[in-house]
Amino acid sequence: MTRFQTPTDGISQEALAGLVAEAVQQALVQHGIALDPQALASAGAVAGSIAAALTFLSQTQRLAIDTVRGEWTAFATEFVQSMVDKAARRATAPRNPAAVDEPAPAADADKAASPQPGERMLQSMLIEDWAGEVAGSTYLEEKFRIPRSTLHRWQRRSEVIALRKGGRKHVFPLAQFVDGRPAAGIRAVLSEIVNPRLAWFWLTRAAPELGGRVPIEMLKQDMVQEVVLVARGFATT
Repeated sequence: MTRFQTPTDGISQEALAGLVAEAVQQALVQHGIALDPQALASAGAVAGSIAAALTFLSQTQRLAIDTVRGEWTAFATEFVQSMVDKAARRATAPRNPAAVDEPAPAADADKAASPQPGERMLQSMLIEDWAGEVAGSTYLEEKFRIPRSTLHRWQRRSEVIALRKGGRKHVFPLAQFVDGRPAAGIRAVLSEIVNPRLAWFWLTRAAPELGGRVPIEMLKQDMVQEVVLVARGFATT
């Protein structure tokens, strides 16, 4: 089994992409779409690759993509245009065979450590669109009677979810608080899912591994151990 295979269906990502590509080509021909053979093959290959890549994403990543359903067409257009631009740059770039085996520059090493696709998507979305109601420290002090010093201490100890908004400003999802305190277990979840955005996204979505229950609601009921075990499994995938 390759790293692109799942134990449930035994089909590789490449094989699935090929099957989808053939189906897309047939659909285009049946609907009378006028494309030359090369363009037809390219359309099928691109569609197949995207469909297969989506299939092999984690459940959380698929849910993240579903939240921007209304923008799929725009994203697809932008993606295809970026392919065209990249192909054009390659066609006009001077050939340098000696550079083929050169080690990647340091900047590429930084890119390797950049956030995963699901994390990048959450970073690009408006917080209110996926995180629910959030508020800053002033609101929490006035309405929840949580002193700023206490909130900042919780933040330093990773006992509360703090989401960066803008430059250095942080906001706090209100759904994590119970009687003026963060729900028990948040620190343990953050020790497994270290990215606060991804952690909160996971906490607020129904988890199949928890019988469809929402993790943050379970934490509010002091069901910490069960939630943390599933968070650990999610983090390892």
